[in-house]
Amino acid sequence: MEINSEDGLFRGLRMKYKATILLVKCLLLGIWLGIANAQSDPDTLVKETVEDILETVQNDPGVQAGDINRIKEIMEEKVAPHIDFPRMTRLAVGRSWRDASKEQKKALVREFHEMLMRSYAAAFKMYKGIVIETRALPRVKPDEKQVSVNTVVRLPGGAPPLSVDYDLLRTKNDTWKVYDVRVDGASLVINYRNVFMQEIQKGGIEGLLKALAEKNSNNSEK
Repeated sequence: MEINSEDGLFRGLRMKYKATILLVKCLLLGIWLGIANAQSDPDTLVKETVEDILETVQNDPGVQAGDINRIKEIMEEKVAPHIDFPRMTRLAVGRSWRDASKEQKKALVREFHEMLMRSYAAAFKMYKGIVIETRALPRVKPDEKQVSVNTVVRLPGGAPPLSVDYDLLRTKNDTWKVYDVRVDGASLVINYRNVFMQEIQKGGIEGLLKALAEKNSNNSEK
């Protein structure tokens, strides 16, 4: 079964939040790149990381040329280590996660990882003409396990600004990892959950895995 952006698994992404979700994919790249160091305030890291990403977009020849493989290399090296893929996948799959076998869970995390990295790489080159303002957080306490970093994204052309909240958990080794993002209150994880649920209802966990694998395979051929 062939799944593309016009059918099946990603049909839900063409609704109200399609453009917003794509923008968030771009923004997440910058946020996830530098939030690993728990010694710094998360909001400061957000600001500094976004500036670093903007510079990369402007100066990297591969990014400028739209080389998806080059962009994906950057994502895997600098971004992927700071994403809590198991937690994000579990939240996106929802209740059906507990019915999956150990092997299926590993496969779901692997395919979800690949899908996100390729999707974000495709969106990365669109990160232009955006102004991001990070709202300061109160000082993060040493025992605090979870924080939300809020940013305001000002779009070019006079479009209404977006509120983007990044949810992070402090890990056992005292680093921060992102597990969800909310755009004007709409959760990226929940958006995926609603789409995944359709595939699970049609074909169970194996049906979802097949759809994800086909999507990733189609993307890799482009």
